[in-house]
Amino acid sequence: MEFPIILIYVIPILAVWAGFAFARLTQTKDKKNVRLLLAFSGAFLLALTFFELLPEVYEHQSPRTTAIFILAGILLQIFLEFFSKGAEHGHMHLDLEKTDFPLLLFLSLSIHALIEGTPIHGNEPILYGIVIHKIPVAIVLGIFLLNSKMKKGLAILFMLAFSLMTPLGSFLAHHSTWLDNYGHLLTALAIGVFLHISTIILFESSQGHSFNLRKLVVIILGVGLAYFL
Repeated sequence: MEFPIILIYVIPILAVWAGFAFARLTQTKDKKNVRLLLAFSGAFLLALTFFELLPEVYEHQSPRTTAIFILAGILLQIFLEFFSKGAEHGHMHLDLEKTDFPLLLFLSLSIHALIEGTPIHGNEPILYGIVIHKIPVAIVLGIFLLNSKMKKGLAILFMLAFSLMTPLGSFLAHHSTWLDNYGHLLTALAIGVFLHISTIILFESSQGHSFNLRKLVVIILGVGLAYFL
């Protein structure tokens, strides 16, 4: 049965608000359990990238061109993190005392979310991967916004606009005639973003590079679930 198109737009929005609601209801600054979910989401997204997206782009484009766009995606994400300070992979290194709208954070996260929405159409597992990735990121982002000096109305506006970016990327990708011929290059760009985000999450999942059995288990579960989807 074909996956309903409306859910492609609705589910990522719900994922962001689920994460924000969790941060609001728990009122906690402790991120230990969130790190486990991040480790799972990073492994799940990385495995899906290898299982689903890489074979597709290398089938439709020349290997050298595909590699260039994947590397461009990695470099783009590195550039965006100069402004987001690592929010895409669950880290917030911003000033909690600021009261104004964090415009640079919003713009960098929005570009990231737009790109990650482009390969969703026709690829249900990738939708799941992005949703599982968004929930812990939204929790960490919600913790930051709620514990900052920013007005709650601005925080809600931030989350509302951010939640719409991935569906907007999906919509633009699905309705663009240009992407009929070159959409796989944009998917390659998204692969670069996913590779950077997921590997950073996994590298940071063990503080001090110490062995952690729980994190190893959730990483194995993430890869295993991606394989059987």
